[in-house]
Amino acid sequence: MHHETMKNASVVAAISICCCLLLPSLVAAEPGEPVPGYPPEIRVVRYPVPEDGSQQPTLYWSPELPEGKRAPLLVALHTWSGDYRQAEGEAKYAEWCLQNGWIFLHPNFRGPNWTPEALGSDLMIADIRAAVEWAKRETAVDESRIYAIGVSGGGHATQLLAGRLPEIWAGISSWCGISDLAAWHVETTTAGRKNYADHIEAAIGGSPDATDTTIAEVSHRSPLTWLENASGVPLDLNHGITDGRGGSVPFTHSLRAFNAVVPESARIPERVIAAWYADPATLPRDPAFADPLYGANPPLFRKTQGNTRVTIFEGGHEILHEAALNWLAAQRKGQPANWNPPKVAELKSTAAERESGK
Repeated sequence: MHHETMKNASVVAAISICCCLLLPSLVAAEPGEPVPGYPPEIRVVRYPVPEDGSQQPTLYWSPELPEGKRAPLLVALHTWSGDYRQAEGEAKYAEWCLQNGWIFLHPNFRGPNWTPEALGSDLMIADIRAAVEWAKRETAVDESRIYAIGVSGGGHATQLLAGRLPEIWAGISSWCGISDLAAWHVETTTAGRKNYADHIEAAIGGSPDATDTTIAEVSHRSPLTWLENASGVPLDLNHGITDGRGGSVPFTHSLRAFNAVVPESARIPERVIAAWYADPATLPRDPAFADPLYGANPPLFRKTQGNTRVTIFEGGHEILHEAALNWLAAQRKGQPANWNPPKVAELKSTAAERESGK
C-alpha cells in the first residue's frame, strides 16, 4: 500500500512538472505562501524566462482594477546579498504599492551577487525583462508608468537597466549603486571588505584584471559600459556623502554614473570627483539644493542635465524611500524628467529600514 501511494504521488508530481512546462502563466498566477516581513497580500509567483526556459520567482501584488483602468508598475530590486524574499527596507516598496494602488514586483534576478548567473549577467537582465512582460500579460499595466528602484546592489541593477533596457522605463531611482565593478573590487579590498571582492571573482571567474575573459566580464556587468544609452530615461542617482567610509560603496560611483550618461560638456571632471572624495568637506554645498522630500537628509550637492540627475545627500549607505517613490510617481514615459515632483503620499521609514540588508 505504501508503495502504491508513493507511485501515485510520483505520477502526480510528474503531471505537475509537465503542467509547469506547458502552462507557465497559469502556474505563476497561483497564490504562494505568505512572505515573512511583508503584508499578507504579497505572494510568491513564478514567471517564464524564454532565454533559458526557466521559471523564476518574484514577489507580486496587483490591485483589483475596474474595466479600462491601468496601474503603475514598480519593479523593486533586492540588494547585493539579498534575494526576492528580502524584507525590512525592501518591504517599504510593497507598502507604497498597497497604499497607492501600484502593481508590485520584487524579482529574484538570480539571487545574491556571487554566482555567474547573477551580478549583472545577461540572464539577470533577461529575468527582469521577462518579469515586466509577465506582469503586462497578467494585469492591466500602465506602460507609461513602469518604474525601477533599488539601493546598493539594487542600485547597481537599476543603473544596468537604464542602459540595457531603456525602452521600458518611465523612471529609474538608483541609490548608492555600484557603477564600476572593477573599481569596487579594488576599493572593497583596500577597505578590508574583501567579501565583496570575492563575490565579484566568483561571479566572473577570477580577478577582474586576471585574463581577457575576466576583463570583458567585469566590463559587461558594469553600468558604466551601458549608461550612454540612458539619456532618454528619467534617471535619478542618489548617494550619501559618508558612503565608502561609513558604508561599502564610495559616492564617487554615482558621480561617475552621471558622467557616463551626460554629454562631455556637462561632466564633473575626474580630478574634482577624486578631490571631493579625498576631502568631502570640499564638496560644494548650496542651500538652493534644498528638497523637502529628503527630510532630515538634505541634498548637499546636486547636478542635473536633461533627464539625468545626481544628488549627494547628508547620509550614508541608504535609501530615502519617500523621496525616491514620490519622485517616481511624477515621471511619465516619453516625457522629460519632472525634477519638481509634488509629495503625493507619505512613506515613513526608520533608519534601520533605510539601511537594512545592503
